[in-house]
Amino acid sequence: MFLFLSKILDLFLGPLTWAMLFILAGILLRRRRARLALGLQLFGLAVLYVFSIEPVAAVLMRWTESGVEATYRPDVVYDAVIVLGGGLDPDATETSGRAEYNAAGDRILRGYELLREGHARNILISGGSLDPRPEAPIEADVLSRQLQMWGIEPGRIFTEGRSRNTRENAVESEKIIRQQGWKTLLLVTSAAHMPRAYGCYAAVGIRTDTFLADVRSPPGKRSPSWLPRGYHLSASSDALRELAGRMVYRMRGWTAP
Repeated sequence: MFLFLSKILDLFLGPLTWAMLFILAGILLRRRRARLALGLQLFGLAVLYVFSIEPVAAVLMRWTESGVEATYRPDVVYDAVIVLGGGLDPDATETSGRAEYNAAGDRILRGYELLREGHARNILISGGSLDPRPEAPIEADVLSRQLQMWGIEPGRIFTEGRSRNTRENAVESEKIIRQQGWKTLLLVTSAAHMPRAYGCYAAVGIRTDTFLADVRSPPGKRSPSWLPRGYHLSASSDALRELAGRMVYRMRGWTAP
């Protein structure tokens, strides 16, 4: 039930949804209250524009990533690096038969680099699928095969493919970590996602160092573009969803400081 409600919440947290609702309301009211209808449609377009420009997307992403620090210690060889799912495009992967990535795909790349450079003995990939079909790709399994193609020994790769959200990432990972007796751990996920992810692992008794991937805050050293772009709208939506996710997880007691 929570997963279903979270997807509904995701839908209504998107500025594109807000804009569409205002425009639709304006269309429905245009015969009865023409001025109000026009105002609603213009407001919907304004919402769409505001969240589609770089200055707004940049502020939201900086806010989401603010205070996030990496505690990675390069002089430590970690028992395991934990890479969270979310970087795979499941539809494209199913179509092509190969791993296809989205904007968070560098999570697995950072994990691979840490293994290759000798900073971790093992890797734990945590990520399942929201698709109930038996043939749907399980992210942890796809990424495990990718690492093996890159030359990582199968015995160093551990997977859990049951988790469907960040809370379940932590719960399912904890079982493997305890079983393996790992002590030094390094958590890899997107910078914006790290506070919620770290809090979830802390809540189940797993304290990790952190390694940031997918840093999306712009440097702020150039003049921003005021032209609307789809990727700025996507960044704004991702930031709003992450901020809302943190609030919901805190309310449910799923994160710890």
